[in-house]
Amino acid sequence: MDNRNSILTDTLPDQAIFALDIGTRSIIGMVGMPDGDRIHIVAIERAEHTKRAMIDGQIEDIDQVAKIAGQVKERLEKKLGCKLLKVCVAAAGRALRTESVTYEMELARAQKIDAESVSRLEAGAISEAEKQFMNREGRDNDRQFYLVGYTVSRYFLDNYMISNLIDHHGRVLKADIIATFLPTEVVESLYSAMHKIGLEVASLTLEPIAAINAAIPQNIRLLNLAMVDIGAGTSDIAVCRDGSVTGYTMAILAGDEITETIMKEYLVDFATAEKIKSQIDEEEELTFTDILGFEQTITREAVFGSIKEASSRLCQEISDKILEVNGGMPSAVFLAGGGSRLSGLKEGIVEHLKIDPKRVAIAGNNFKINAYSDEYDLENPEYATPLGIVISAGFNIVNDGFRVILNDRPAKLFRGGTFTVMDVLMMNGYNYQDMIGRSGQNLVVSVNGKRTVFYGEKAEPSVLTLNGEEAQLSDQVSAEDWIVFVPASHGKSAFAMLSDIEKPGAGKMILVNGTEAKEDLPLKTGDSIVIEVLQAEEVQTEETPKEEDLYDDAEEAQSFLNDIVPAPQSVPGILTPPVQMTSTGIKLDKESRLKLDGHTDAAASSDAAFHKSNGKITFFLNDKPVTFPIKPDQRPYYLMDMLEYSGLDFKNLTGKVILEVNGESGYFQQELKSRDRIMIYQVNE
Repeated sequence: MDNRNSILTDTLPDQAIFALDIGTRSIIGMVGMPDGDRIHIVAIERAEHTKRAMIDGQIEDIDQVAKIAGQVKERLEKKLGCKLLKVCVAAAGRALRTESVTYEMELARAQKIDAESVSRLEAGAISEAEKQFMNREGRDNDRQFYLVGYTVSRYFLDNYMISNLIDHHGRVLKADIIATFLPTEVVESLYSAMHKIGLEVASLTLEPIAAINAAIPQNIRLLNLAMVDIGAGTSDIAVCRDGSVTGYTMAILAGDEITETIMKEYLVDFATAEKIKSQIDEEEELTFTDILGFEQTITREAVFGSIKEASSRLCQEISDKILEVNGGMPSAVFLAGGGSRLSGLKEGIVEHLKIDPKRVAIAGNNFKINAYSDEYDLENPEYATPLGIVISAGFNIVNDGFRVILNDRPAKLFRGGTFTVMDVLMMNGYNYQDMIGRSGQNLVVSVNGKRTVFYGEKAEPSVLTLNGEEAQLSDQVSAEDWIVFVPASHGKSAFAMLSDIEKPGAGKMILVNGTEAKEDLPLKTGDSIVIEVLQAEEVQTEETPKEEDLYDDAEEAQSFLNDIVPAPQSVPGILTPPVQMTSTGIKLDKESRLKLDGHTDAAASSDAAFHKSNGKITFFLNDKPVTFPIKPDQRPYYLMDMLEYSGLDFKNLTGKVILEVNGESGYFQQELKSRDRIMIYQVNE
């Protein structure tokens, strides 16, 4: 071990950082030690992929990537004389999804806004953003993305724009956010490759975040700047303003676009094309052997001519993405990554952006602000990502020193800064519904033109603790905190059968969506159910109330009424559903029935002659004729007798029941006369 590395022992000190940049073309390993306000880079190793194990920054062959990463690790261990056990890595931006969304949340009442309400607002906005791009891409509802980061552009309180909601009074909260997500497979494949070579992932960030941490120091992020990390397979882009990184995206074109053009133009293999590309600036003439075995010599100008179109496409794509994610022209652009050194690229971006040439620069000059080395030239733009990973970890932006345990496992933390419990949960695949829960869907049908609702089950609330104590989403998280989170269980959606409203059988005709239902069937939202009670001559008399089934006296009848009416009604003719119902039918008769509420059979004497003439009496119930036999001794029918024929299920009332006779409010003991028009229906408030 040389003097430079004498600070290292057989095991890497806790404060040292080992970073791996797993790129499309190569893997770069870098080890640094914090030294005051900068990082001392003590070792760098690099190895090229021997096969195309990476495509557009995404691992395709985990075993092959693990093999090359293992070689880099072993070389660093040999150089340093110590064992490397933990690694800091960055996930590729190949499939980043950045979405802008406006989300509104209405509180139950106007109140003082606290941090928890703001956290719920932001969590809802993030979930809405994820739902928006998943719907656009036709994806299913299975969660396949991690939240990488988000920025709130604006808050609104009761439709008034405001910079900070905390401690203000209001009811309607709204936020405009930009949220960025990463597919789970990008992260999981990275973890798998590291585990294969015995490395524990100590921290995980995103490649454009790492690159911007190296290329654009915090003290100049008040400006609106863009950073483009041009690799072999992708060009990762990050933009910042007002001190914060506000968006990430990527262009699917990068250095390989140029390499593949050279391959086709000169009939050479990939390695030869890469060599030609790298020597354009160094040689006036280039000599190589094509795949047919012929030696060729070409001029630099000829190569530039052959790649001009591909280079223009690359510059156009990068420029368009910068304008898209930034919402306009940035103040300046930094170019990083190995592809940034391609001759003519800087000029092409200046041309397509129509920006002052002095406002586009190759990154590297700012690397020395945060890092230094006695041996290595750190101004190489290719070091933007690995150096950014080291800087992010070394300055406690994201590192193993800031470790949070979530459900007994280290949480994935993609970015720096402070974290709330909500941030940690959403960075690890949980979403708003996991935190809040979702009640089951209601089932809404129409019964004789009246809306009837079967309610879904309520969600079981989530369980959330921080260091063993009950926590809120807005609570701040510190290093070594441990979080236990049990997601809310969603309530089951409502399910109902036709028999829950009316059982098919003799004496009635039931139409479901215009078709007669002769047997029980499951209902679905939007079903229209019409129940018609057939006239007596059309049905068997067994459906008519039998004498032995009726109540013996007024006291027994009133007892039943008390079961469904918990207290005297303040408004005549309105029945408020009780908490529990004990009966669904009413059958009242016998002589004592006439004495209910002080009524006598004299009240019905005027109709007696008519009743005797045909032995039947007809009423119009809910606009349908219903016919009953004349009671013995011409005793009257009461409004309460009609309840069981109304079609309402008194076990499952969801609103107030309205009683009307001939257009006026009715009451239970009201005597009915022949051809009275009776309405008994439910009103949902």
